[in-house]
Amino acid sequence: MTDFPATTAQRKVTLYRNGSVYTAADPFATAMLVDGDTVAWVGSEQAATSIADSSMDIIDLHGALLAPGFVDSHVHLTETGIALDGLQLGGVRSARELLDAVAASSGSGTLMGHGWDETQWDESALPSREELERASGGRPVYLSRVDVHSALVSSSLAAAAGLEGMDGSGAGGQVKRAAHTAARLAARRIPAAAVRGYQQRALAEAAANGYVALAEMAAPHIGGVEDLRLAAAWNAGPDAVPEILPYWGELAASEDHARSILDGLGVPVLGLAGDLNMDGSIGSRTAALRADYSDAAGERGSLYLSPAEAAAHLVACSLLGVQAGFHVIGDAGLDAALEALDLAAAEVGEQKIRAAGHRLEHVELADAGAISRLAKYSVTVSVQPGFDSAWGGDDGLYRQRLGDRARGMNPFASFYAAGVPVCFGSDSPVTPLRPWASVRACLQHNSPAEQISARAAFLGHTRAGWRAARYRNPMAGQLVPGAPASFAVWEVEELMVQVADGRVQSWSTDPRARTPLLPALDTGAEPVCLQTVRDGRELFSSGALTD
Repeated sequence: MTDFPATTAQRKVTLYRNGSVYTAADPFATAMLVDGDTVAWVGSEQAATSIADSSMDIIDLHGALLAPGFVDSHVHLTETGIALDGLQLGGVRSARELLDAVAASSGSGTLMGHGWDETQWDESALPSREELERASGGRPVYLSRVDVHSALVSSSLAAAAGLEGMDGSGAGGQVKRAAHTAARLAARRIPAAAVRGYQQRALAEAAANGYVALAEMAAPHIGGVEDLRLAAAWNAGPDAVPEILPYWGELAASEDHARSILDGLGVPVLGLAGDLNMDGSIGSRTAALRADYSDAAGERGSLYLSPAEAAAHLVACSLLGVQAGFHVIGDAGLDAALEALDLAAAEVGEQKIRAAGHRLEHVELADAGAISRLAKYSVTVSVQPGFDSAWGGDDGLYRQRLGDRARGMNPFASFYAAGVPVCFGSDSPVTPLRPWASVRACLQHNSPAEQISARAAFLGHTRAGWRAARYRNPMAGQLVPGAPASFAVWEVEELMVQVADGRVQSWSTDPRARTPLLPALDTGAEPVCLQTVRDGRELFSSGALTD
């Protein structure tokens, strides 16, 4: 496991009091003492009064909730910043509206936008490259689909990227597979200062929403090694930002090859994992399926890696003791990943596979047999509750693309029941950096049998994220004496215990069960972040808390 430089805060002592502290040390705690970068004490208001003195900064929480900071287990920093600052297309409902938005955009250089989803349009016909070229007045155009597995491109960008004859190019404006990779990399030819600006924008957004760490899923086909280096550099810089947990999605053919890749990156990473793609996405019909897409006869998506290639990668990483992992969405994609795990275990032994802590991203179509095999190899699944919230249900995209197969998707409760390690993330910019919305999506899963409790979901968004990254400090993600002082303060309407009735992750609502309380998420209003702190350093403040 790679060690990263620890961040130390300027030594000061702060007492937070008159609130509600989410801690296993005392479910009725109302106060917490922070000494430098460490939690020194948690306890009652009466005890806080006895220890308070003039040497401390004392912050009155006024009833706010103080809880461990969120960890997003799958993000793309630069893409998030581009999406936040670029042309936002989530609200367009036709090709005409999209072209009008392009025409209304000012500026120079490549026009980048994100978020269109033709399944929400009145008519699903997409604009051509020529129409995009005319609308932009000749500016190159790159507009990523909401899932970022395909894009619309203009004629000039297609020419600059050399898309003619490339797999996934086609005759229309949409590009997929190899053509999409080439188009994205062409659009991303921007100065390092601009990349850093986009990353800073994304980090500020994360901090303002209570995140203290982000797992950056970099890869050669997304932004290149320089993008990774810029992202990892935030950990050693002077700015107070969420910690970056960096991964690199490049395929290794052998142990020596894996070592060479790691040595050549120039920055430490947690593993050769993340968006090393076994397949694509359901929205772009590139996720690999066992049977045809329900709305596209003859199409079964794309398998980008063979089981033998994936097995060699798993063997290489297991021998080095680093995490390997893949992006897997379709059931055929998962079949290939599981076959790769079997092949790798046959070569190096099951214990080496389990010990390396390998992970799979997304894992949306997993049946009981597949889940059992994931548990066998102790593979962590990094999943996105926002996917089910956005595209699940009887009227959603998944139902349109997959028919009845959609009802078994994103099986969160089944993962937990089988003992599969689970952590949660957003895949931002695919879904937004809104952690409580993600927790709510776990409670309100479109398949009732796969709903989990708020407590299980909250732990999956906090402590489990650190564990999935094999973080150096085993106490990260909890607020107990000796743990890192990484937390967020929230204005909440109501605190309660929320359960998914009858499921394995149900929890008692009786306060005698000593279960810490979480925000009520069925009130129509999300908690509001008042402050975010990582290792004792303030990352964000709304200005509402005063000492």
